[in-house]
Amino acid sequence: MSRDVRWLIIASLVVVALVVGACGAPAPPPTEEAPVVPTAPPPTEEAPAVPTGSIEIFSWWTAGGEAEGLAAMYDVFAARYPEVEIINATVAGGAGSEAKAVLATRMQAGDPPDSFQVHAGHELIDTWVVADKMEPVTFIFEENNWLDVYPPGVIEVLSSGGDIWSVPVNIHRSNVLWYNKQVFEDNGLTAPTSLDEFFAAGDTLMAAGITPLALGDSGGAWVDLHVFESLLLAHLGPEADRGLWDGTTDWNGPEVTAALEDFARVMEYVNADHSALSWDQAAQLVVDGDAAMTIMGDWAEGYFKSVGLTPDVEFGYVPSPGTAGSFIMLSDSFGLPKGAPNRDGAIAWLTVCGSKEGQDAFNPIKGSIPARTDGDRSLYDVYLQSAMDDFASNEIVPSLPHGAAASEGWVTAAGDAMTLFVADLDVAAAQTAMAQACVDAGVCQ
Repeated sequence: MSRDVRWLIIASLVVVALVVGACGAPAPPPTEEAPVVPTAPPPTEEAPAVPTGSIEIFSWWTAGGEAEGLAAMYDVFAARYPEVEIINATVAGGAGSEAKAVLATRMQAGDPPDSFQVHAGHELIDTWVVADKMEPVTFIFEENNWLDVYPPGVIEVLSSGGDIWSVPVNIHRSNVLWYNKQVFEDNGLTAPTSLDEFFAAGDTLMAAGITPLALGDSGGAWVDLHVFESLLLAHLGPEADRGLWDGTTDWNGPEVTAALEDFARVMEYVNADHSALSWDQAAQLVVDGDAAMTIMGDWAEGYFKSVGLTPDVEFGYVPSPGTAGSFIMLSDSFGLPKGAPNRDGAIAWLTVCGSKEGQDAFNPIKGSIPARTDGDRSLYDVYLQSAMDDFASNEIVPSLPHGAAASEGWVTAAGDAMTLFVADLDVAAAQTAMAQACVDAGVCQ
């Protein structure tokens, strides 16, 4: 066999072996691909309900300044929610003296408005929250990130049981003395800062035939309590004044006696027809120069501006005599009643009430400052800017007649005592009644 043939045979055998080996090796199992699971679309947030229909807003804002301020806030609402009609349900009467009775009848009958004005604090919480007639509005604050733009002290006033119960639209100051600058100039007077200065100015004005202090309490005893709470603060100071509402200050103490005695003296300087006038009619006496001064909350500034006056030009202002450095606070707010006919509309209204835009539209006209800390100062006049500064720096004291200091039942009892006191000026009887009101409220022993 030739060499070439042998090599050919060997090469053939090698090829055959390779082929057989390749055919005999098991093939690797095919790799399985993971099944493709369809991805669910991400959950979409539910769009907030768009309110329609009408909403009934219940308040007592009918006087000059407050009515215009409310209308300005309605304008903000209408721009945001043009499909919603506002029913402006107002009942005249300062501090809600008449409106609260109408509201009580409706709430007890299961016929609430969509939202209603109420003084923040005890007035709402001790009346309608404890009666299980309100929804908490904590969720509105959280959804709008308001907890960072309202002072902690304001949130505290609004809260009970871990929830917030109303949306404040403003902060008012109770302890303000307003005066006609021309009358003061004509009589050589400066604004009184102490009670002694007040009574001395009163004597000068009476000798000139001018009523020193305008008072209009036809709308109820709240006006008299309003003056009285400034006198209490003047004699007690802020810490002891706050103690009246938690039982640490004695209602039978000498400072309360002195405040009642000074109130009796103040009544010698007021207009004889005070029981026939409302608070704003009394303010008009100051506008006309028939009276020189009035002690009223700073909604009076809204009234003065509504009749064409300018702060620091025709009228001036100082803290009520003896109360500089303290700020008697109250706040108007709106709540969400259970069973509101248009709940979505009510929530939309409350959202406007608590907004920067809503408060900056309302307060410069109303004569109050925003409850928020981010209000646009440039929109507020010289008085309101001073009120902003005082609110930020003064000792804060809650108001009695305006629902911040005490329950509605306690306020009513104090008002009844004051009504009798205005009639008979019996200091001892009034003090006994005031002390008993604290006991009946469960605060004093």
